[in-house]
Parts: sequence; structure tokens; C-alpha cells
Amino acid sequence: MTAPASTLLQRVTGWFGGLPGKAADVLPVRVGGTEYRQSSSTPASVLGFDQALLWVVVALLAWGLVMVYSASIAMPDNPRFANYASTHFLTRHMMYLVVGFVAALLAFQVPMALWERVAPWLFIVALLMLVAVLIPGVGKVVNGARRWLSIGPVGFQPSEVAKFAVLIYAADYMVRKMEVKERFFRAVLPMGAAVAIVGVLLLAEPDMGAFMVVAVIAMGILFLGGVNARMFFLIAGVLVGAFALMIASSPWRRERVFAYLDPFSEQHALGKGYQLSHSLIAIGRGEVFGVGLGGSVEKLHWLPEAHTDFLMAVIGEEFGLVGVVALIVLFLWMTRRIMHIGRQAIALDRVFAGLVAQGVAIWIGFQAFINMGVNLGALPTKGLTLPLMSFGGSAILMNLVALAVVLRVDYENKLLMRGSRV
Repeated sequence: MTAPASTLLQRVTGWFGGLPGKAADVLPVRVGGTEYRQSSSTPASVLGFDQALLWVVVALLAWGLVMVYSASIAMPDNPRFANYASTHFLTRHMMYLVVGFVAALLAFQVPMALWERVAPWLFIVALLMLVAVLIPGVGKVVNGARRWLSIGPVGFQPSEVAKFAVLIYAADYMVRKMEVKERFFRAVLPMGAAVAIVGVLLLAEPDMGAFMVVAVIAMGILFLGGVNARMFFLIAGVLVGAFALMIASSPWRRERVFAYLDPFSEQHALGKGYQLSHSLIAIGRGEVFGVGLGGSVEKLHWLPEAHTDFLMAVIGEEFGLVGVVALIVLFLWMTRRIMHIGRQAIALDRVFAGLVAQGVAIWIGFQAFINMGVNLGALPTKGLTLPLMSFGGSAILMNLVALAVVLRVDYENKLLMRGSRV
């Protein structure tokens, strides 16, 4: 018998318990071209999660670290930051990455069953933090907004915890309400009330951008959980109307919208349209291949806060159209991959885990879409960072924790497909 035929025979007999000295395997499960089967000689290991997703996340983090340094290197020339070293933001961003990595490792160790049990308590903790940040003397005021809690020398944004808490709570809520998901008052209204409470607290800071993300996460999980389409569109209409009313009733929000429509006008160029106009100039200067890493002119005190909300503009200037397209493709691929992990979990009858993974995809994808749209002038200016890349400890920490939970979902999926217990 030839070697290939012998190998094939051994594999076939192995599937049906024909190999001596080994536990009988169940029939293999093939998902996405990869074969999984139980085997006593192949114990579950930490390499059982989606390594491609992990490397894309690492690539975005590394690129973000380089771009934060590039965008902030000249900031000490500004009198406001005269006491800072040129590596100040680079050092702090590296510290945030280390802390986020440790938190992600810890989050990966937590089984999804435990996340499901603590979901209501996590939501309550997030509410308490949102209340605490509004208390004078407790919450830190920056640029007129009270969004930070001071933890020693570091500021922390409770709104980032609220995004994760609402995501976990909404997934748990849909699992508990699965039998009555077609009834508005028993399934949808309580979740809507919970999101409304979070929204009131976020708007009091004010942080309309975070409220938008929270609302979209909750709506997305309700829709993916099987809520009736008519109820879903009713909720969507109510939310759109609420956001339109908030904009119409706020003079400075209305001015932002008008500035977005014509940022280069004499009225807006030095006011609400200043950041957007210089973002567009930066991206325009980059043309196809960019001016080269470190060669941005707009980051030299023309584009405010270039290392946070408008980091993509610096990427567009230094890497050009090629860099912008590469960035969009990476986020699109990552979002699609996370959605696939969520669908796989639901197919394995792990509804909570699947909804959590898909909620993370909605969170990361929607926030990246908003940030990119703002930088490209396709959407009104909103204070949302680019996930995994912009400077900001709270956002980096919670993004990494959320992605670690997704990897945990994928890890448990693979354990089940091997025939092991979670």
C-alpha cells in the first residue's frame, strides 16, 4: 500500500475509533475550510482562537502607536504643552497599551457564562460611574465637558465602560426575553428605558457621540436577537427624531451641522468648521501616496487634537489615498470577521455569546465609520475617536477588553467543535 493511501486509511479508521490506544473521535466538523474534531492527543490550547483577527488588531495598534507619535511630536512647541517632552503622548499611549493588554488577558480568562451572570451588575456599575462623573468635585471638567473621573494622574471616561456594559446587558436581556421578543411592552420597552437612562446621563456630560454609539449597539443587538422588524423601525424612527430634536434645540449643535455643510465659508472657517476644513486640507495634501511618514504639515498646530479625533487626517496626509483605503479595508475585514464569529456561536446554540460578539462588531464598526466619515467631511463633526488607534486610555482599554471577549467566544466555539466542554 502506498504512503498516501496508508495515511488516508489511518485517518478514516481514526474517525471511527480504529486507532489503538486513542480515544474515539467524533465525526469532524468543517467550518470555513478548517476541520475540528475531538482528540485526546490534541488538548485545547490558547492557540485555539482566531489568530488572523488577533494579528489585524495588533497591526492596527502598532500603526496607531506610530501615528500618535507622528501627530503629537510637535505639540511641545505649543505654549499650552510647553512642559511636555516630544515623546509625552507616545509614552502615555504605550502605557495605555500595556494596561489594555493586561486587562485583555484577564478578560480572555473569563468564561462567557460568567459574563452572562454578571451582566445586570455590570450595567448597574456603569450607571453609578455615569452618575459619579456628574458630581462636582468628582468628575473632571475638560473643555467644558464633565466626562472624566480622575484615578491618580490618569483620567478615565465612564462612557467607555457604559458602551461595554450596555452591550453585555443587551445580549443577556435578549436571551432572557427570547420567548416574548415579539411583544413591544414586554421585550422592547424595558430595554429602551434602560438605554434612555444611560442617554440622559451621557447627554448631561454632554457626550452625544457616546450616546449615539450606545443606542446603535442596543438597537443592533435587539435586531439581531430577532425583534420584530416593525418594532425595530419604530425604535429607529424614535431615535432619529430624538437626535434631530436635540440638534434643533441646541444652538452650538446646529452650528456644527451648518459648518459641516460649508466648512470653508467665511463664517465657519475659523469657527466650528476649522477642524473639518484643516482635516480636508490634510487629506487633500496626501493625494495618492502621501507626503511620507512624519511629513505632515497640518499636525504642526494647524489641525487641533490631531492625535485623537482627527488621527485619520494625519494618516491621509502622510500615507495618502493608499493609507486611507488600507485603513478602511482593515476595519471592514475585522468587523466582518467578528460578525462571523458571532454567527458561528449562534449556530452552536450559544445565543448570548453570539450576540455579544456581534455587538462588539457593531460597536467597533460603527464608531470607526463615524470617525472616518467626520475626517473625510461626509458626516458632521463628532467627538468620537478611531478605535484602537487614537490617543486615549479609556477607549483603548475597553476596545481591547471587548476584543478579548470576542476571542474568548471564538475559543469556546472551537472547544465545542472539538467535542470538549466549555
